[in-house]
Amino acid sequence: MKILFLGDVIGRSARDEIIAQLPDLRSKYKLDAVIVNAENAAAGFGITSRICNDLYKAGVDCITTGNHIWQQREIISTIGNNPKLLRPINFPKTTPGKGSYILQTVHGHKILVTNVMTRLFMDALDDPFAAMDKLCKENLLGRDVNAIVIDVHGEASSEKMAMGHYCDGRSSLVIGTHTHIPTADAQILPKGTGYQTDAGMCGSYNSVIGMDATLSVNRFVRKMPGERLRPAEGPVTLCGTIADIDPKTGLCTKIEHFRMGGRLSQALPEVA
Repeated sequence: MKILFLGDVIGRSARDEIIAQLPDLRSKYKLDAVIVNAENAAAGFGITSRICNDLYKAGVDCITTGNHIWQQREIISTIGNNPKLLRPINFPKTTPGKGSYILQTVHGHKILVTNVMTRLFMDALDDPFAAMDKLCKENLLGRDVNAIVIDVHGEASSEKMAMGHYCDGRSSLVIGTHTHIPTADAQILPKGTGYQTDAGMCGSYNSVIGMDATLSVNRFVRKMPGERLRPAEGPVTLCGTIADIDPKTGLCTKIEHFRMGGRLSQALPEVA
């Protein structure tokens, strides 16, 4: 199985680029599944049901999020009817929505996608390690599902790396999101789990983590509220990870960086 994971989507231009490119990418790389973190897809803050539907139509199979999931308040009442839109699994049990989803590929393989949020420099949610331990014990690779993909939404690289090793051999992919900067550490961990500390963002890198640079700099320099932040304009870079998963074992056999368009150096896997 071949899976494409795209990092945090920032605003309309990034959405439009994904929608424009994804049909060709699915065909070119023979993708079995596409997972996208889109918690910043609505003008940089949150996501709406309409945006979800647009991404689904373009070929996205599952959407993960994070701490900005509730920024567009309409999603509170609609997320319960949108099983492919995930919020972090370690929110309290009474929180609307779900933290995991099993998608089925055209070849009949089951891919469990889950979204968990870390706690260092983040909101004090339930223990993310306990949540992942429970999920992995209840869904064994090669028995219950053919793959498990974990989006670890967090600030601290140490906590995300610890999660990767904690789930090594029990999951297929552990991919970090939230910092909007792609890390250069895509690797297969000792027990067979693909890992990258942060997938990066889909947006303009002539920015401060996707937001207009002038507005962002002013906030740091003046130390006072200013004009509302907005996504930066300019060429979009799509950032993420492509991984090959053995459907029999659920373990990763190959993982590669994916960077397409915009300002960053390109990283486009060769077509088999």
